[in-house]
Amino acid sequence: MSWRDFWNSEHAIYVSPRHKALHYRQIATDLIGHIPAPDAVVLDHGCGEALDAARIALACGRLYLCEAAPSVREKLRAMLGAKANVSVVSPEEVEALPDATFDLVVANSLIQYLTRSELVALLATWREKLKPGGRLVIADVIPPDVSPLTDASQLLAFAWRGGFLGAALAGLVRTAFSDYRKLRAQYGLSTYREDEIRGIIAGAGFADIGRDKNFGHNPHRMTFVGRKPA
Repeated sequence: MSWRDFWNSEHAIYVSPRHKALHYRQIATDLIGHIPAPDAVVLDHGCGEALDAARIALACGRLYLCEAAPSVREKLRAMLGAKANVSVVSPEEVEALPDATFDLVVANSLIQYLTRSELVALLATWREKLKPGGRLVIADVIPPDVSPLTDASQLLAFAWRGGFLGAALAGLVRTAFSDYRKLRAQYGLSTYREDEIRGIIAGAGFADIGRDKNFGHNPHRMTFVGRKPA
């Protein structure tokens, strides 16, 4: 099983429906904060189930939701089919779009599942598809010194605030025996030092690279913003 197979299958990465709903609500809020204008064309690459995508669509001119897992794309189309300014696409369909399509590209909690060569290739695609002056946001980057225990403690803190602590405790036990844990042990997650990821983004041709508040509930992970030169 690969990471793509995992996300294409039924899984229990979210400990409860409330956890999933609160997670996607926070991600949508964080993403909306980066939309540069009401008519902006936005790509959310690796969007997952994007339960609050309708709210993002209201904040921009057009929203593209890119997801590699076919089953997730089907759910997104069923959920958002009536939204005229939303397109659900595969990574291959993103590559086929005209250059200079987007004002903003966001990739949240994605690059930890990619090899370095896959990340470099994707950065090249994003640069091509961004308009001159367009912005790239890469969120939830994992530093090498952030352990699974830190992630677990942040989930429990989020659960305490969100009212699903019991489900979170049970979910952590399930995760210990899950396919996610097995895949993480087999493939690992890609991690980056701050200077390292800045250098990779700069090497792909982006400028004005800065660190921003991380998306979601885990402040121990990192978010970076870059700009395609005009």
